[in-house]
Amino acid sequence: MKNSILFGVVWLISSYAWAQQVIPLYKGAAPGSEKWTWDEKVINSPNGGSMVVEVSKPTLTAYVPSNPNGTAIIVAPGGAFHILAIEHEGNAVAKWLNEKGITAFVLKYRLVRSDPARPENSLQSLMASRNFKKLDSINAPVVQLALQDGLTAVKYVRQNAATYKIDPNKIGFMGFSAGGTVTMSVVYSATDESRPNFVAPIYAYENAIVGSAVPSVKTPIFIAAASDDDLGLAPHSIHIYSKWLEAQQPAELHMYEKGKHGFGMRKQNLPVDTWVERFGNWLEMQGYVKK
Repeated sequence: MKNSILFGVVWLISSYAWAQQVIPLYKGAAPGSEKWTWDEKVINSPNGGSMVVEVSKPTLTAYVPSNPNGTAIIVAPGGAFHILAIEHEGNAVAKWLNEKGITAFVLKYRLVRSDPARPENSLQSLMASRNFKKLDSINAPVVQLALQDGLTAVKYVRQNAATYKIDPNKIGFMGFSAGGTVTMSVVYSATDESRPNFVAPIYAYENAIVGSAVPSVKTPIFIAAASDDDLGLAPHSIHIYSKWLEAQQPAELHMYEKGKHGFGMRKQNLPVDTWVERFGNWLEMQGYVKK
């Protein structure tokens, strides 16, 4: 099937060897960005670790534990659809999930490519001016592509569940900031084939989310954010939580007084550092991790 999920993955015998296996989401050019010919770049941030920019070929990176417990989670890092904070919102999360026996897939979804000739449209400039309206306008076409990447990722994991020793009814999707936007766009826009069984938007940006209909099927949600989010996104998490409550869906919200935006797996010596432990407790309660 043209532009279908790439099934021709070379499987290795040892599950240890599967860790960090990179899986292209599409066979050939990704649909909707066929003319994108550039390659992604990795840059190093002194505070945030490795960052990825200019993603044109979306992939999943599989982190497979030595003894999979049947649960899988797709992890979408954030970065305002211009970068991916791949380390503290991606790889580090996947490694923590592996410790719980969860098979993790870090999603590199398509990103906006900055134009050096238009410095006023750079992420740095737009964030400095807090011009989110203009940022949303620039990002909008790519948000649609990132949504397709997220839906395709869920399909891939579900269709290959047996190979990874995954229960096809225990597939979650979590994301940070813009990755939270992708997470919620996926759960609002999915069909049965591409719908995650549970979601975890962490300090999600709600204004760019595609769709708004809470699933009618049971879809537990775990939400975490900080009241002092310096991008002003705390109310976004509260609104998502309220929607889940109104729909009588299982919902858990952790709103920390301090932590700012983008805390991810960083340690700040604050209570917010324990959010991932609370996520682990929630996963146990939902039956996705053994107690």
